[in-house]
Amino acid sequence: MLQRAASTLGDVATVAPDREQSATSNSLTLHQPLRIRSSQDKVWVVEGTPTDCVILAVNSLLKERPDLCVSGVNHGSNMGEDVLYSGTVAAAMEATVAGIPSVAFSWCGTFPEELQACEQLVARVLGEILSRGPFPEGALFNVNFPAIDPGEIQGIKITTLGRRRYADSITRAKDPSGKEYHWIGGGQVTWTGSENSDFKAIDDGYVSVTPLHLDLTNYRLLEDVQAWNLTL
Repeated sequence: MLQRAASTLGDVATVAPDREQSATSNSLTLHQPLRIRSSQDKVWVVEGTPTDCVILAVNSLLKERPDLCVSGVNHGSNMGEDVLYSGTVAAAMEATVAGIPSVAFSWCGTFPEELQACEQLVARVLGEILSRGPFPEGALFNVNFPAIDPGEIQGIKITTLGRRRYADSITRAKDPSGKEYHWIGGGQVTWTGSENSDFKAIDDGYVSVTPLHLDLTNYRLLEDVQAWNLTL
């Protein structure tokens, strides 16, 4: 779907993982070869992570350096701390590392088939972002769409990352042989944040657009920590 939406704005090549890659973050495949197959012109399927896909696209598969990287559309939100785990956001981050403007798209619903209704909306939001001129250096955009009918969306809000907390997210059980196992995932999610938070915009029926950058330095703490006068 993202391929079709982006095609309305320019020439598109697609390099994508061959399977679900949720929560793979920025992981790379370093200890085994990566196999690639081409299903059609300018479409490659990779036995690897989203970050692998970007590295292969830029350094091996594409004849020319791309002007833009678009990643997604992930079925499931990528808000708050989820951006640290998301393979979708990680692909956009990897492109940003390579100096390529990047946008990550996620849809905050559960059923992938419902995502198809957002195709024109994705194209419109991407076009809006691109029309505003060159991207700030070292920045990328994280876009989330509410899981409502596109005709009911209230507009676009520029947002900050909220904070989320999972509860009861580990399941303990026993397999048929009686051995205990743990399963991470699921549980209940609660959110906190300001009125400008991504989750608040989604709850209010807006598309959330959050500018991110790769520098994780906490500049507000620099002077305080320097005053510690750490020594060996």
